[in-house]
Amino acid sequence: MKSIGLTIKKHLLTGISYMIPLIVAAGLCIALGQIFGGADVANHEGTIPFYLNQIGGWGMTLVVPLFTAAIAMSIADRPTFAPGLVIGFIANEIQAGFIGGILGGFLVGYVVLAIKKYVKVPKSMIGLMPVMIIPLIATAFSGLLMLTIIGQPIASMQNSLLGLLQSMEGGSRFFMGTILGAMSSFDFGGPVNKTASLFADGLLVEGIYEPEAVKFIGSMVPVFGIALSFLFTRYKYTKAEKETLKAAVPMGICMITEGVIPIAARDLIRVVASCSFGSAIAGGLSMVWGVGSTVPHGGLFVVPLMIEPWYFVLALAIGSLITGTMLSLWKPAVKQEEEAMEQEPEEEEVDLDDFSLTKGL
Repeated sequence: MKSIGLTIKKHLLTGISYMIPLIVAAGLCIALGQIFGGADVANHEGTIPFYLNQIGGWGMTLVVPLFTAAIAMSIADRPTFAPGLVIGFIANEIQAGFIGGILGGFLVGYVVLAIKKYVKVPKSMIGLMPVMIIPLIATAFSGLLMLTIIGQPIASMQNSLLGLLQSMEGGSRFFMGTILGAMSSFDFGGPVNKTASLFADGLLVEGIYEPEAVKFIGSMVPVFGIALSFLFTRYKYTKAEKETLKAAVPMGICMITEGVIPIAARDLIRVVASCSFGSAIAGGLSMVWGVGSTVPHGGLFVVPLMIEPWYFVLALAIGSLITGTMLSLWKPAVKQEEEAMEQEPEEEEVDLDDFSLTKGL
């Protein structure tokens, strides 16, 4: 069961790695278009901001097909790429969206594996397998399944989810922000973080930008919160943790959370609880204030491109302050034996006076 989970995760991560550059490029084009053309940039036809907004919008329509094709290719190599693109496009057309794209990718991948195993052709036609026979059968079979059986229930579920998210107000928006914020911080870039990230990226493609901003906050609050805690109570951190923070803070600015893992490893429960709580509050505030991001990555460097950037900074500051204060109050002081255990043993000096080429030392 564990290996199945790891296999699914591997294929999803491959799909994400292909998808992210496209989302970044398209999202930045949309953001630049809106910055220079205003919120009604779509009405200013013929201007540069209008074209940037159009380029970004068209780029976003390619995200699900590319994601589907990349998942399929991770499962069964290049012959799946063309069918994956088609099935991803179908997922877009029938409004099955991101979830439909994921299922379509796995469908195409395993259909192609079955074709490779069970469809036998004469030697003279083997060369046609990867360029014609596999793409044709996989596209036709997977496409029909997506249109007639798999796609419609997913489309209904997707529409219900989007309707629910768009209708959220006040307390429900705050609640959703707390869940997403806590998940984004919980395991510092691990599977829970990746799940929240995938959910936010999927909504970004559908034009819902608020969860993406919560993802930013949840990825940066741990680093800045722990750094604040260190400034408040230096005696609660070892020398090794101080050195770790020197590298972790620049990583946090770039939205890379993994830099604080060595600090969390020594005091797991307190650090995880403090970071998750601070991120949850900040995420809830961000959702209520309507903060949004049209790009999935970039850390502090893309804050000016966000929707309500000053509220984003405020939410990030509040979350970091909560995390830092909670951690400083809860975390015990470092004991001398803990400090001593982290000291690297000094290398013994070798006396070369007694060295002999024939006898050694």
